[in-house]
Amino acid sequence: MTASDPPPARSAPDRLLSVLGAFDLEHPALSLTDIGRRAGLSLSTAHRLVAALTEWGALERDEAGLYHVGLRLWELAALAPRGPALRQIALPYLEDLYEATHENVQLAVQDGPEVVYIEWLSGRSAVGVHIRVGARWPLHATGVGLALLAHTDPEFQEEYCAGPLASFTPYTVTDPTRLRRMLADVRRAGVAVSTRQVTPDALSVAAPVRGPGGSVVAAVSVVVPEAEAQVPVLGPAVRLAARGISRGLGWRPEKGT
Repeated sequence: MTASDPPPARSAPDRLLSVLGAFDLEHPALSLTDIGRRAGLSLSTAHRLVAALTEWGALERDEAGLYHVGLRLWELAALAPRGPALRQIALPYLEDLYEATHENVQLAVQDGPEVVYIEWLSGRSAVGVHIRVGARWPLHATGVGLALLAHTDPEFQEEYCAGPLASFTPYTVTDPTRLRRMLADVRRAGVAVSTRQVTPDALSVAAPVRGPGGSVVAAVSVVVPEAEAQVPVLGPAVRLAARGISRGLGWRPEKGT
């Protein structure tokens, strides 16, 4: 393909998915024009696809003429084993962790090189937390991300550590050698500690959640003000919550673990 060749035609599924992909946390409501622009579609094509998705229930149109993600997609998402189904099992343990700490409690899963937060209980402290359900962050920059990354296969870890590591504060770990050491510490200690990596006043303690076969499927964390953090106290509480969720998912530890 040369520079003068026209771009390949997009398939119908690709165009349809691009309409849904136009929506995100920063753009939860869009006009038809905005959808076409963000999806890279002509207005006529966007109109046709949006109409079909609205009729099916994937999109909804409000009184102002803006489109939102529809309840039909929420119903489908509820079937995802790493979405609402996982949240339902985890919620009692997250609530227990919140009652024990009264701090921000989070549940997240991995999606490629990122974590996706699927539950969040807001704590009483004023610590800066740039998290909400559906938010994404790079694995290396958060406690839950470190807990998940530490238990991925070695090839993925090496590829991730060797890649560009985004920085959000002066304390974000961007050195591959240091990140590898941190991941080894997570596997040894059973908890991950992320200090001031996303916000300069927050510390996160996280632990992995295991599925029926023993593989890590999620991570739970508590986020507290860095200046007041008591990691030796928080670590066991977070591990207990993660262990409870794991058991709820069907994991049974080997004797002695």
